[in-house]
Amino acid sequence: MTAPASPRELFDLWAEVRLQGLPPPALVRHSLLEPHLRRLPASAPGLFHVEEVGRSVEGRSLNLVRFGSGPRHLLLWSQMHGDEPTATTALLDLFEYIRAHREHPRVARWLSAFTLHTLPMLNPDGAERFQRRNAQGIDINRDALALQTPEGRTLKAVRDRLQPALGFNLHNQSWRTAVSGANRPASISLLAPPFDAARGDNPGRVLAKKVCAVIRDALEPLAPGQVGRYDDSFEVRAFGDNLGRWGTPTVLIETGPWPSPAPDEPLLRLNFVALVSALDALASGAVEHADLERYESIPLNDSKGMLHLVIQGAHVFGEAGEAFVADLGIAAAQAVRNHGGTLSLELSGSLEEFGDLRVYGAVEKVDATGLTAVPLPPGGVKEGDLVPLPPRNAREVRVGLPAELMLLRPVASSGSYRVERIIRYGR
Repeated sequence: MTAPASPRELFDLWAEVRLQGLPPPALVRHSLLEPHLRRLPASAPGLFHVEEVGRSVEGRSLNLVRFGSGPRHLLLWSQMHGDEPTATTALLDLFEYIRAHREHPRVARWLSAFTLHTLPMLNPDGAERFQRRNAQGIDINRDALALQTPEGRTLKAVRDRLQPALGFNLHNQSWRTAVSGANRPASISLLAPPFDAARGDNPGRVLAKKVCAVIRDALEPLAPGQVGRYDDSFEVRAFGDNLGRWGTPTVLIETGPWPSPAPDEPLLRLNFVALVSALDALASGAVEHADLERYESIPLNDSKGMLHLVIQGAHVFGEAGEAFVADLGIAAAQAVRNHGGTLSLELSGSLEEFGDLRVYGAVEKVDATGLTAVPLPPGGVKEGDLVPLPPRNAREVRVGLPAELMLLRPVASSGSYRVERIIRYGR
């Protein structure tokens, strides 16, 4: 039997098999995805089969990609929230790996053990707008029982037809999510959702927990302290919980923040490693030997513990009183902008925390000792300029302001200040 690849080998392998020519995940739209999926069967004859299984509210096709011929059916779906795109691109990378390595013993084992079914973009209308909800304004992941969305009805119908042994529910989470107690970003969060309010176990949920344990062990060497777990309270309306109730246990994988200015590539790599490791353990049977304690001991998420930027120890002016020393915390998220039909990606941010922020993690921390933080004025101020201290009403810093600030250093005996750093996020 082929030995499982190490996490580092899989991490490096992604660079060889990643699908070239794609924009960042947040800019992948149905108009790019659908033609690519339609080309898959011709790219690897006899391997991929693509079936249109439904239509979105606005008439975009919902495509099911099938590969493998094994007796156990697995179902993977991504982007049921339109602004949660990472796993959609990760699935395309997985397809490319399978196409390029179909004869490799590892891939051949998958193809003979499973029939895999994937819905790479369940909410194409939401993806078009880069919004969580579908075109009706409904959260598809809270529509498992009411089934008022065509996308939700499609997922339910696919599940009922295939009766998969396991599902993978692929999402993104807020960039403010940290691993509780670690002061680190929750770059990947996992959950084996319960199938009822009692949160008990049955063989299906035990299998999902073991798969999560496998994923944890694969990812922690690559992202130490950055794997978290969701609270397992039963959500009566959610698809993951209800699929378990209907007989298909699920593994929830949520992609979160990464501590670097360019997070997409490392997060795609982690998704690739997670999926390949899970599939390999399922196909080889190694998952049966996974330690359940490795799932139960995954630290819980802290939903507000992570910031994008923390400015430490600046002199600031609040809405009243004299200047004081405080930390300023900026939260950020990716935002898609449309400039005359051309889509671009930027970081949108605002001042979300203010005061003593020593307990927060951040992508970047700036030591502002001896500097004064004030809102960025209109005009062409640049770093290195000498400026006066703004009037009192233009110095005020408070939660909710746009993340547009400048850090000023007093120039001895001149009464002026040098602009040390300009901080500007999109709105």
